[in-house]
Amino acid sequence: MAKKLYVGNLSYNTTEDGLRNLFSEFGSVASAKIIFNRETGESKGFGFIEMGSDEEAAAAIAGVNGREFDGRQLRVNEAMDKPRRDRYGNGGGGNW
Repeated sequence: MAKKLYVGNLSYNTTEDGLRNLFSEFGSVASAKIIFNRETGESKGFGFIEMGSDEEAAAAIAGVNGREFDGRQLRVNEAMDKPRRDRYGNGGGGNW
């Protein structure tokens, strides 16, 4: 079963392919996604990696967390499965 990892402190120049290549050193990468600002199109400086197994995810965390990549020291940990909140934080039921 794939395990999702949070990757923070990304350089704004980092690409999803670059991230995929970095994490592929530790096993199979099911997906690599950098989060972008919808309005500006610029990277928000974080993303997510899905590794093929728990063991590969643990190896990736150990191998990449704190490592410098594209001039930035990356932060990697297991992604939390939190439900996404409404953009405005009001649960979507505001009276306009």
